[in-house]
Order: sequence, then C-alpha cells, then structure tokens
Amino acid sequence: MNAIISASDLASDLTGANPPVLLDVRWQLTAAKASGEPPYDGRAAYEAGHLPGAVFVDLDRELASAPGEGGRHPLPDLARFGAAMRRAGVSSGRPVVVYDGGQGWAAARAWWLLSWTGHPDVRVLDGGLPAWEGPLEKTVPTPAEGDFVPEPGADGLLDADAAAELARSGVLLDARVGERYRGEVEPIDPVAGHIPGAVSAPTTENVGADGCFLPAGELRARFKGLGVAEDARVGVYCGSGVSAAHEVLALAVAGIPAELYVGSWSEWSSDPDRPVAVGPDPR
Repeated sequence: MNAIISASDLASDLTGANPPVLLDVRWQLTAAKASGEPPYDGRAAYEAGHLPGAVFVDLDRELASAPGEGGRHPLPDLARFGAAMRRAGVSSGRPVVVYDGGQGWAAARAWWLLSWTGHPDVRVLDGGLPAWEGPLEKTVPTPAEGDFVPEPGADGLLDADAAAELARSGVLLDARVGERYRGEVEPIDPVAGHIPGAVSAPTTENVGADGCFLPAGELRARFKGLGVAEDARVGVYCGSGVSAAHEVLALAVAGIPAELYVGSWSEWSSDPDRPVAVGPDPR
C-alpha cells in the first residue's frame, strides 16, 4: 500500500463505504526564544478551517513526550498516545489519513507512530492542506471512540547506540539542512555538527516546488546517489525525530524500508561524550 494519498483520491475515498479517519497535525518548528516570535499555534489554525470531520492532534503533547534526556520530541507514552488516537476515532479496521499545513513533517511523524505501533492502513495527504481543493469547515467534531491499541514494533526504531553502529555498517541519513549537518549553524541544539559517518540528505530535497513528493523513481535515484544500495540497512535522524520521519516516508514512497532515530541530534548532542563530526564529509 502506498504511504501517501493525493487530494483527489482522498476526496473519492471520503465518499466510500469505509471513509478514512482524518487527523490534522498542523505544527511548525519555531525557535521562538531566539527570534522573539510567538510559537506557531496549530490548534488555532485548525479551528480557522480544516478538512470536514478532521480531528486535531497536538504533536508536542500527543505524538511526543516532554523534552528531556531523550531529545526534544522523544517517543510518547504509548498508553497516552493510544488514548489520544481513540479519542480521535482511530480504529484498527478503518483507514487513517493524516495531513498538516503542507510541510509534511508533522503528518509524517503521526504516520510513522501509527504505523510503528501497528495500524495497518495509514497514509499522508501528499502536499498537505494546500493540496486540498474541497471545502473546509470550522466545526470541531466529536467522533465515536475508536478501538486502536498501539503496540511497539519489533523493528524500525533506533536508539543512539544503534544509530552510531548503523552509520558505520549501513547508511545513516541526516535529514537536516546542510548548514546544520556541516556544523556552520545550530539554532536549536547545544552542539553543531553531525553523527560521524552520517550522510547529509536534507528532507526538503524529497519534494517538488508544489510541496508534493517527487515521483518514486526520482526518489530511488536520489537515495541511490546517497549510497543507499538495494540491500542496505537505512536509518534516518534529524533534529528531534520529526523531519526525519518525513524522510522515512520518502524512503517508503521509493520502496525502501528505513529506521528512525527518534531522539536524533537533540538527544545525541546532549551527551558531551558522544563524538561529533563537522564539515561536508561524513566522518
């Protein structure tokens, strides 16, 4: 099953016999302390207009635990995550489509979490809300309680040690912008640079000007150029496990399974004993 869905296909599915549950996961990374700008309010954006029947999901509160030693967006408590999904109407026997404001990062985080914890049918709206040409509504729905109970997957998740090993034995992709990878700037985390052996692979290069994913063939060619061989084990990290989920999604579109280091650079860089590489070369 494809991990993404076009706006036209979603419109068709919503009129079918088993329409998908819609989750609105609007969120943006903001360095409010440094910029002085107020943090982005995804709920306010949702209440101003959302896909009909969509339920808002708060990334910081429902798709992650509080920041700490595990990074800025560590895994959520699965009991709390499951309760939030059931309140949103998520059931194992009903498809789910997640979307955000168009960047795709937050929607991909929801997609990854639901998939990793066992939901069999989750897709991301390709291009997010800007791709949707149908009506929007302001009514906040009260869906029937779902029955989804998350169970952690046996694979697909990396910790810091596993990420370091994968950088040596497989392919570890760094989904952040090149300047952060090279250590030229670091606006959020305490240390600049990258995990030794990781390959720079900005997730922004997986989408076109319209915000939609590149065709699967182009994505496969891109990842091949980054060293992803046909039988390679692949992992991805970013700043806090959000944009990296978008790269895992891009790899899925390309037909390439990949693992996510959820703690990512925010966890890695918090330990002064972990090595840091700078510059354009992986090591």
